[in-house]
Amino acid sequence: MLFGKEPTGFIFDVKRYSIHDGPGIRTTFFFKGCPLSCWWCHNPEGISPLPAPTYHGNRCIACGRCVRECPRCARTFGPNGIILDSTKCVECRICEQICPTRAIEFVGKEMKVEELIRLAKKDLAFYDESGGGVTFSGGEPLMQAEFLIACLKALHSQEISTAVDTSGFCREEDILLAAEEADIFLFDIKLIDPKLHEYYTGVGNERILANLRSLDKKLVERGRGSINIRIPLIPGVNNSPENLEAVIACVLSLRSVSGVNILPYHSIGSGKYKNLGLEFKMGRTQPPSDDEVSQAISLFASRGIHAVKGG
Repeated sequence: MLFGKEPTGFIFDVKRYSIHDGPGIRTTFFFKGCPLSCWWCHNPEGISPLPAPTYHGNRCIACGRCVRECPRCARTFGPNGIILDSTKCVECRICEQICPTRAIEFVGKEMKVEELIRLAKKDLAFYDESGGGVTFSGGEPLMQAEFLIACLKALHSQEISTAVDTSGFCREEDILLAAEEADIFLFDIKLIDPKLHEYYTGVGNERILANLRSLDKKLVERGRGSINIRIPLIPGVNNSPENLEAVIACVLSLRSVSGVNILPYHSIGSGKYKNLGLEFKMGRTQPPSDDEVSQAISLFASRGIHAVKGG
């Protein structure tokens, strides 16, 4: 088998015909596991590297089997359905196995390189027509660096364009190996202040910014590949002129940046936190207004940096 000796990875979602994860029409593979715990994360099911238990209250018939048979007493009855104490759950998956209506499911499946390539190739016609390709997102794809790089190499051999959506919090050697194969890096910059970054994401940003500089140098030396800086614009967190000016200074210090994507915060994924038994820390934070987004874009443009909403 062509890919028989390749490593396997853990994927929690695959989105075909995506237009928000890089140029053109793309197939996006979402990798399990992330070293950050951003307050605003809209894919909380991707944070744990293990299969994540999720609860669909609309399917639940309140039979109580999951409550009675959980060996760790991690599930209890609540006023709005079954409540999961994620600190007690050891992911034994007994609740999933006994639930008669599939109200409890564990998110995440193992995938081989061969299977991933087979799925990606189904959309070759769309890639060719639109200038698209495959994007690896998450989670943090570089937490599964061996699998990611094997996939990048296999796609490269098939002449399929690739993008890696990353927080940059990873081993330097891994992101540089990925840079040998990937065409685009969608690199998130959330906050420049290291203390605020740690407060809102759980980790400092020193390694992230160091990896960004190393990646930029690598791509320049390689003479191929680019970085799109992605900024989640979050009112009250990182939309201050001070933070945006600091991001601008960072971008201007790099030579392989092809543009900046301003991603307005949204709370669409807030319901996932309840389903996963996790706390949603953003409370009633509202999305930025159109004027706030336009002001951020104009600020970058005034420094000669091409910035767009979304992407």
